[in-house]
Amino acid sequence: MIQSRRNVALGAVVVASLAACRVGPNYHVPALPTGTEAPLVSLNAAAETPALPPDAWWRLYEDSRLDALVQEALQANRTLVAADANFAAARAAVSAAHAERYPSTAAVAGGIYGRDATTDEILELTGRPPQTTWLYEDIFQAAYELDLFGRVHRAIEAANANADAVAAARDGVRVVVAAETTRAYAAVCALGEELQVAHHSLEVVSHEAEITEKRHQAGGNSVYDVARAQALVAQVRSAIPELQGQRRALFFELTALLGRTPANAPNDIDTCVAPPRLAALIPVGDGSELIKRRPDVRQADRRLAAATAEIGVATADLYPTIRLVGLYGGAAVQLSQLNTNEGRTWGVGPSISWTFPNMAAPRARVRQAKAEQAAALASFDGVVLTALKETEQALALYSAALDNRQALGDAQDNVHTAFSIAQDQFLAGALSNLDLLTTEQSLVAIDAAVASSDAALVQDQVAVFKALGGGWRRESQPDK
Repeated sequence: MIQSRRNVALGAVVVASLAACRVGPNYHVPALPTGTEAPLVSLNAAAETPALPPDAWWRLYEDSRLDALVQEALQANRTLVAADANFAAARAAVSAAHAERYPSTAAVAGGIYGRDATTDEILELTGRPPQTTWLYEDIFQAAYELDLFGRVHRAIEAANANADAVAAARDGVRVVVAAETTRAYAAVCALGEELQVAHHSLEVVSHEAEITEKRHQAGGNSVYDVARAQALVAQVRSAIPELQGQRRALFFELTALLGRTPANAPNDIDTCVAPPRLAALIPVGDGSELIKRRPDVRQADRRLAAATAEIGVATADLYPTIRLVGLYGGAAVQLSQLNTNEGRTWGVGPSISWTFPNMAAPRARVRQAKAEQAAALASFDGVVLTALKETEQALALYSAALDNRQALGDAQDNVHTAFSIAQDQFLAGALSNLDLLTTEQSLVAIDAAVASSDAALVQDQVAVFKALGGGWRRESQPDK
């Protein structure tokens, strides 16, 4: 029992000693720029809350059709499939790095006809002349690297960090896919609203043009009045085909996000004529939670970790590589002698390789690795600042869009009231045709502006959620 404990203690000492020889810096999470963890400065208490946002943020719209589209995109999007394949490749690289912890093996068997220097030397020692003959061998070789300076360990660290970076990149693709799917769906619905408004405006101006034409036939209006009214009808009508084309194009954009062909476009959403609306304030969290949630920040962190580990890999090349090498098998000039004592060959022993004294190349690789680490650190800081910038910009634009929509809504109410009064006065003969036409133009313009503002508002909402970095966790998907 005492001997067993001694063995365990001795093993622990050996492991600790080997770890102490490991060269290269250990990775430490870099300090964040000052103020990163502060509350978001552009938070609008009337529209947002500092509560943590859910990962499946699109469910805040309480739109079952949108939920289904996002889930389909997260399962079938081709870019995501490629990202999953890239992650699988990165995990395979990790397995390859781990394999270096174990002995490398090789089995060699074959026969060569000719002259062999070793065989000739043996023949000369026995007084026989060199001769051309067959040389047969079947040998099993094994070699194990003693990772005294941590080359293998650091290579595994780098491979793991690179795989984590690829996983973060894949999660970033999921964020984009969820946001772009929501954006495309919302745009289709918003254009449906704009088309409805355009058709309604066309009905209004067409009706007024008919009245103007009838008054002209009765001698009450001039040809000029009729031409102006018909010009307004044509102008309003001209906006409809463009809106229809834009909406159709967005159908195909959404189709591609879903991994479908154009022939299988989701035409069932053609009936959507109002963009999805939030039922509550947008939860945005704070700066510290944003940094934890954004996949691009995690990707930059893992790239920095990999670059740090690569310094250790390069530094280990400055020191000798020590391997334990062994072989066993047979070598003979006659095939029948391979499995006899005469042909038996074996050996075991250390093998040391070192680039000393010419160390210029390995030292250059160390400098290169350190420079790449410095670049990765600067990139990490840049990604953090970009994450904060994008979020603040999205919040500022969304707040401005809300104010714009409120002002347009007030203006719309006033214009509709003015148009109703103008119609009554025109029919009573107290208002000129020009004044009525001007009011009509204001009505058409404000209704189109409100519909366009609704479209911009939901796009700005999606931009906020995208900047917050939600939508990448696998738990967001239902069980298959």
